[in-house]
Amino acid sequence: MTPALVLRRFWTLEPAAYSLRVFLALAAITLVCWWRGDMASLIPLFLGAIASALAETDDDWPGRLAALLVTLACFAAAALTVELLFAHPWPFAAALALAAFALTMLGAVGQRYATIANATLILAIYTMISLEQRGTPALAELWREPALLVAGAAGYGAISVAWCALFSRQPLQLALARVFRELARYLALKAALFEPVRDLDVARRRLALAQQNGEVVAALNEAKERLFRRLEGTRESPRLARYLRLYFIAQEIHERASSSHSPYAELAQAYFHHDVLFRVQRVLTAQGEACRTLARGLLLKRPFDLAPSEAALADLEASLARLREGAEGKRAALLPALTAVADNLATLEQGLAGARHPELDAASDTALHDRTPRGPAEVAERLRAQLTPRSPVFRHAVRLAVTLLTGYGLLHLIHPTQGYWILLTSLFVCRPSFGATRRFLWQRILGTVVGLVVGWALISLFPSPALQAAIAVAAGVGFFALRGRHYTLATAAITLMVLSCFNQVGDGFGLIWPRFLDTLLGAGIAGVAVLAILPDWQGRGLHRQAAEALTASRDYLAALLEQYARGRRDDLAYRLARRNAHNADAELAALLANARQEPGPFRRDAERGLPFQLHAHTLLNYLSALGAHRGEEGGVTPGERVAGQAILAELDALAEALRGRRPPADSAPPALGEGRDEGPGERFLGAQLALIAGQLTPLREAATRLVDDTP
Repeated sequence: MTPALVLRRFWTLEPAAYSLRVFLALAAITLVCWWRGDMASLIPLFLGAIASALAETDDDWPGRLAALLVTLACFAAAALTVELLFAHPWPFAAALALAAFALTMLGAVGQRYATIANATLILAIYTMISLEQRGTPALAELWREPALLVAGAAGYGAISVAWCALFSRQPLQLALARVFRELARYLALKAALFEPVRDLDVARRRLALAQQNGEVVAALNEAKERLFRRLEGTRESPRLARYLRLYFIAQEIHERASSSHSPYAELAQAYFHHDVLFRVQRVLTAQGEACRTLARGLLLKRPFDLAPSEAALADLEASLARLREGAEGKRAALLPALTAVADNLATLEQGLAGARHPELDAASDTALHDRTPRGPAEVAERLRAQLTPRSPVFRHAVRLAVTLLTGYGLLHLIHPTQGYWILLTSLFVCRPSFGATRRFLWQRILGTVVGLVVGWALISLFPSPALQAAIAVAAGVGFFALRGRHYTLATAAITLMVLSCFNQVGDGFGLIWPRFLDTLLGAGIAGVAVLAILPDWQGRGLHRQAAEALTASRDYLAALLEQYARGRRDDLAYRLARRNAHNADAELAALLANARQEPGPFRRDAERGLPFQLHAHTLLNYLSALGAHRGEEGGVTPGERVAGQAILAELDALAEALRGRRPPADSAPPALGEGRDEGPGERFLGAQLALIAGQLTPLREAATRLVDDTP
C-alpha cells in the first residue's frame, strides 16, 4: 500500500480531522508556552482548547464562527463567575446548582444548544481545577485565569473555523458514507430473513433488524442535518446538489430495503424446495456489498462495482420465470408477493445505479425539514414544554444540579485543595438513563486506573519536561480520537494528559491518589443520583413511546393512501411522514435497549415491550412496501379506501389506549371490502392493507401485555 493511499484512508476515518485539529491546537500551545518559558500557563490553555473542542458543532464556516463567538462569550461568563465566587462557598454552591440546571435545560432547545451548554459546564469545572492549582488570585489578577482559558478556546476555535472553510465537504462525505455502511448492514440482516430453513427464529432476526433500523435512521438524520446547514443560501452548488441527491437515493433504498410483502415463514414453507429464496438472499447480500463499496468510493473518490448485484438480479428473474411456468397451490398464491419483492429489488438496483452519477431533477421537491428553533419565542416555547417532572430533560437537569452540589459539599469535607475532580467525574458520568450512567461509570473508573498507572510509569521513565509535554499533547489527541467508541481508553488518555501537564508545574505524582479517590467518589455520587433523584426508568415510559410509534405509523399510512389516490410525489410532506415513522420506531428500539440495562424489577417492562417492538416494526415494514410501490396502480378502490380508514381509526384507538396506560378495547379486524380479490390478480394495495390489518390483532395483544401492571 502506497503512502498516498495510507494517507487517503486515514483521511476517511471519522475522528481523523477532529484529532488533527486538536493536535494543531495543543502542539501550538505547548510550543508557545515553551518558547515564552511560561509552562505555568499550559494547563489553563490546554483546558480551554479541550473545552472548545468539546463545544464544536458541525457547520459551514460562517455557522461555526457564529457558534464559536457564542461559545467564547459563555466560556468567559462562566470563568469570571467562578473567579468571583470561588472564595465564597455558599454563593458558589447556589450558582453551581443554578448553572447546572439552566444549562442542562438548554439542551431541550436543540443539539447545538446542548453541546455548547455542556461544554460551558465543563469549562466552569476546568476553571475550578486551574484555580485550585494556582491558588485564589488577587483582585487585580481576576482576569488572568479566564483570559487564559478563553485564549485556549479561541485558539482551537480559530483552527476549527479555518478547517471548516478549507474542508467544508468532508463532513458530508463522512456522513453519507456512514449512511451507506449502515444500509449495507441492514441489507445483510434482511437477507438472513429469506433463508429457507424450517423452524427459523424469525422473531429474533426481525428484532435485530429493528435495532439496525435505528442505526440507519440515526445516520440518515445526521446526514440530513449536515446537508441542511450547508444548503442554506447555496442550493445552486453542483457538488452540494450531488450530495443532496445521494441522500435522497439513500432514503429510497432504505424504504425499499425495509419493505415486507409477505410473512417470511409462509415464503420459506412454500418455496422450501425451490432456489428462488436463495436467489433473493443473494441479491440482497450483493446489494449490501454494493452499498459498502459505494461508501468506500465516496471517501476514496473511486467508482463502485454493481456487476455482482446485477448478475444476481438477472439470476433471480430467470428463477422467477421458471417458477411462473408451473406454480400452483400455495406457490401460485404467494407468487404476486414474490414478484413484488423482485420488482422492489430491481428498483433498488436502479437507485444504486443512479448513485454513480447523482443528479437532481429540476422539478423535484428537494426541501428539507428544518427542526431548529426560529427565534427566541420558539426557544422559550420549547423550554416551557420541558418544565415538568415528566420531561426526561427536566429530571436530568435536577439530578445533575443535585449531583454537582453534593460533590461540592463533599470535596469541602474531604480535601478542598484537590477535590474538584469529583465534580468533573460526576459531570461526565451522570447521564439521562441508568444504563448509560452505569456503563460510563465503570468505563470512567477503569480508564482512570489505566491512565494513572501508565502516567506514573511514563513520567518516571521520561523525566524530561520536553518529552512529558509531547506525551501530554499525544494523550490529548488520543482522548478525542477514542472518545466516540472507546471511552475507557479515552479516559485513560485524558488522565495521562492531566498527569503530564501537572508534572510540568508541580508534582504529578502527588495527583495520582487524589485523582483516583475523587474519581471513585464522583462516580459513586452520580450512580446514587441516577437511582434516587427523580429516577427516569425507561420501561415506565415505554407505553408513551409505543403510542408515539403507532401515531407516526398511522400518519405514514395516511400519507401513503393520499399518494395512491393522487399519484406518486416525493414531496416534503410525504418524506416527513416517512421519516417521522422511522424516527419513532428507532426511538422505541433505543428506549427498549436502555430499559434492558436497568435493574431487574424495571427490566420486566422491557421484556414485555419486545413483542410490541417486533409487531410495530413489522407494521412499518408493510407500510414501507406500500411506499416502495407508489405509482404502480391507478387510484384507490372504494373498498381499499374504507379498509384504509378503518385501519387508521384502529391505530388511533390503540395509540390513545397506550397513552392512557389502559388495555385497548377488542375490535374486529377491518374488512377489506371490494378492493381485494383473491388469487394472482389481487391488487397490491389491497394485499398490503390485508397484511397491515393482520398486524392489528398481535399489536393489540402486545399493547395489552405492555400496560399490564401485574408482576
